[in-house]
Amino acid sequence: MQRQIPRCEVIPLPNHQVSFQVDGIERLCWHYDPEHPGPFFYPLVGPSGTPLTRMGHPGTASHDHHRSIWFAHTNIDGNDFWSLGGTTRVRQKQWLRYRDSKTAASMAVLLGWFDPQGVELMEQELIVELRPGQEGETQLELQSRFIPSTEDVTFGQTNFGFLAVRLAKSISEHFGGGLLTNSRSQIHEEKVFGQPAEWMDYSGPVTFGNGSNRQQTVEGITYFDHPSNPGYPAHWHVRSDGWMGASVCMQNALTVTSAKPLMVRYLLHAHSGSVNPEVNLEIAEAFSQSQFMKVEKVSVKHQDYEILRH
Repeated sequence: MQRQIPRCEVIPLPNHQVSFQVDGIERLCWHYDPEHPGPFFYPLVGPSGTPLTRMGHPGTASHDHHRSIWFAHTNIDGNDFWSLGGTTRVRQKQWLRYRDSKTAASMAVLLGWFDPQGVELMEQELIVELRPGQEGETQLELQSRFIPSTEDVTFGQTNFGFLAVRLAKSISEHFGGGLLTNSRSQIHEEKVFGQPAEWMDYSGPVTFGNGSNRQQTVEGITYFDHPSNPGYPAHWHVRSDGWMGASVCMQNALTVTSAKPLMVRYLLHAHSGSVNPEVNLEIAEAFSQSQFMKVEKVSVKHQDYEILRH
């Protein structure tokens, strides 16, 4: 009996890349080459097949540390893991599980956060699940557990961290024709920056096709905070030049112990059309009710792991 190939696949590639595919089409790619300061996802593809994220700032080289979708924080025990100018590093230490299925492509990896002397300050257990929606839409769930390597680690008060998203140039308000909207119906940077909200949306025009078949449509990304995250609903660091991040430490510093690691969960919805508050309300409710993901060893002999929901 011929075994059916799952609709959703995780495919390791050369040059330290992992491709997330739906129906044989890449929707997301993970990059973890040690040449980079830290791992990142590029691109997150919209329903039209156009990348909704970009590498770097559209207008200045001083923001080349903006790498599509990435994890960073500007003050971890006084160490800057945000800018590219420092000597801190985030490294993938091990992949635990790649999981294909009819409904999702999933990955679990361990990352180490190292100070300028090469000392590991903490470990990040990252679990990623990409789920296909209707007509090319996708939901990307990202769950991270940060475990200090010593007794504790302090995340300083800052706007920067943990999950940052750099949108495509055409989607930004300043460089393109996009619009920032939050769950409180506030719009534009000056109204949404620093304000609490359950979700943030950035939508705008994108082009697809080639030559005479070149067309334009509207797509975007909605970024959901989870009720279990510290400081929920998040205070948002967003910019009209095209990026957004849920700031865990905007209001206060946060000290985490090895006995009680920090868990954060986020969801990115790559969607067609402009922001849709009714759809977002449904997604936010489903996300809030969903079980946590967990990596468990299912075979000691073969060192096999599985991603489960608890």
